[in-house]
Amino acid sequence: MSPGPEPPAEDQTAVGGVHIKYLVHCPRQLWLYARGYRPEQRSDLVAFGEVVDDTTFTRRRDVDLGEAKIDWVTTGAVIHETKSSRAPAPGHTAQVRHYCLLLERRGVNVRGGVVHYPLIRRTTDVVWDDGARTEAEDTEAKAQTVIAASTAPDRLLRSKCRGCSYLDYCWGD
Repeated sequence: MSPGPEPPAEDQTAVGGVHIKYLVHCPRQLWLYARGYRPEQRSDLVAFGEVVDDTTFTRRRDVDLGEAKIDWVTTGAVIHETKSSRAPAPGHTAQVRHYCLLLERRGVNVRGGVVHYPLIRRTTDVVWDDGARTEAEDTEAKAQTVIAASTAPDRLLRSKCRGCSYLDYCWGD
């Protein structure tokens, strides 16, 4: 499947958590995702992540914001995100900061966030303050720039693509 040349107009302004996570990992991945190329559905790693999400913290409820879906929010507006990864990554934190920004725009007084890694029994706190807000706004602007670009960003070094569901598209013959 080849991506279309331009994303739909509505996609250029609505940036969700997946967009931010992909931007931080690989701008090319974000560009392809924004154009409808979605090989994640064929990825065993993504399927495993969905199982982890479905079988941990089962009493929580997703919060659907339209452009983003937050795993859950606790009293006091603390955002929680579950990851199946065995190692924290900058994209996970950026994704939660973006959720904080989206909720704040809806008038919620956000306190911060937590990224849960149930496979390694670890959590990472995500601070929400003026610096984090500025960083989230900058990241969102970068995502919109990448999405609006007419050509795909360069691919990363192959060693950084390990486990990426877009590997075949970027590095296949």
